[in-house]
Amino acid sequence: MRKFCYCTAASIALLPLLAAAAPYGAGTDTQARIASIPEGTVITPSSGLSIGTFAHTNVKIFVPAGSRALFSAPFGKYETPASLACIYGLTLPVVGCNPETLTKVAATGSRIVAIVDAFDDPTAASDLAAFSKQYGLPAITSKNFEVVYGSGQKPNEDSSGGWEVEESLDIQMAHALAPKAKIVLVEAASNSNAALIQAERVAVKLVADAGGGEVSNSWASGEFSSETAEEGAFNGDKVVVFASSGDSNGTGAPAALPNVIAVGGTTINRGAGGNVVSQTAWADDGGGLSEFVATPSYQKSVTAVVGTHRGIPDIAADANPTSGVWIYDTTPYGGQVLGWAVIGGTSVASPAMAALVNSAGSFNVSTAAELAEMYANQGVGKRFIDIVKGACGNAPSGSASVGYDLCTGIGAPYGKVGK
Repeated sequence: MRKFCYCTAASIALLPLLAAAAPYGAGTDTQARIASIPEGTVITPSSGLSIGTFAHTNVKIFVPAGSRALFSAPFGKYETPASLACIYGLTLPVVGCNPETLTKVAATGSRIVAIVDAFDDPTAASDLAAFSKQYGLPAITSKNFEVVYGSGQKPNEDSSGGWEVEESLDIQMAHALAPKAKIVLVEAASNSNAALIQAERVAVKLVADAGGGEVSNSWASGEFSSETAEEGAFNGDKVVVFASSGDSNGTGAPAALPNVIAVGGTTINRGAGGNVVSQTAWADDGGGLSEFVATPSYQKSVTAVVGTHRGIPDIAADANPTSGVWIYDTTPYGGQVLGWAVIGGTSVASPAMAALVNSAGSFNVSTAAELAEMYANQGVGKRFIDIVKGACGNAPSGSASVGYDLCTGIGAPYGKVGK
């Protein structure tokens, strides 16, 4: 059973993650949501809470059971660039895709993957450089990483540090699976929907002007009746746009838009030796039927499931915090430097899948064309892994199933073909 609380500074200070570290100061994230589960502790930063017309992150910090200190280096069963590249078919198949033994990373990617987030992450480049060095990825230079300000001016930092965790996660996942692509972080002035839409326009134009590529959005807000009026911000020539489906059951924007690839979540299940034994739906990922968007043409083949409304998600990838990924982040979260941390949420899945499609190298003319190709390749060979098991609150059956479902869409992309 999960136990939730909106925690005070005193209660957060007792978390195992911080037991060996200095106590929190005035910057403590007092509204963080804490969930105790058998595998450990899941922290949803206050940046992950929806408030009116402001967007939220889809990132979760995971503290494994028994951990008593901040991690000085990544270790154990949690996902690395090498294990993700193995799981999603960007390197030669290795039985088990074990993160404790694999070192072979992807050697793929070109052009640009743009990441849209809110606020400024002052350590984005140095954290990405440390992450790259740890895993043998290409070194970070001004040629393969750039920060652009959505409003033209440098934004403030998020006082809680939650958005900075998000930014570190996003750029590191994109670099992990498309290491030869240039990563551009576009920072919105704030997490207001208006500021993020402004940053989206900047990101889409930047990618289009560079000859095509991908844009990933790990942020979300609730659906609203006029959401399709913002579709233009997500359209660009040879630009394919992704968005996290969310970290709780139900639909949100921009993932619900018909010209955005909605990326849901899975769980990577590993055995005692660290080898992958299965991939199942993540019970907490976002999805369902859009309240305001009609069934797009690419979903006509799955109307038995979606009916007359757009179904979410389209695809899915690792998001469960218990099978989270290692990242490196030194901008203080809640007044405390995380360093190496295990992170989950559909914020893992969106940039990872944007990078995978970038690595495929086909560079479709639009997101709609990419979606049409993906749905046409559902069930063809091993181009997508059909996720058939796992509890899921989005599906009427309460579980993933054979074929398209509202838990994991058409499945988890595998390899470079059909995308």
